[in-house]
Amino acid sequence: MPIQACEHVPADLAQPHTPRGCEDCLKTGDTWVHLRLCVHCGHVGCCDSSKNRHATKHARAEGHPVIQSIEPGEHWMWCNAHERQVG
Repeated sequence: MPIQACEHVPADLAQPHTPRGCEDCLKTGDTWVHLRLCVHCGHVGCCDSSKNRHATKHARAEGHPVIQSIEPGEHWMWCNAHERQVG
């Protein structure tokens, strides 16, 4: 499926609060696998392959549906509301 436009993607993408780590894991001294950015507010959370899944927990708690990978070399966004890659 081709990448589609999405009305949930804000015009101005937020900058990461903690670009080098998951905000919640850093607070507790835990580890993560990959990092995801909430494009709505800048929260950095760990991916669903990480045991804590902080990015998804944040998206659900705050109602912020779109995340973006901030892993080096990755340039994609995902809309949790539509369950698809968006751009």
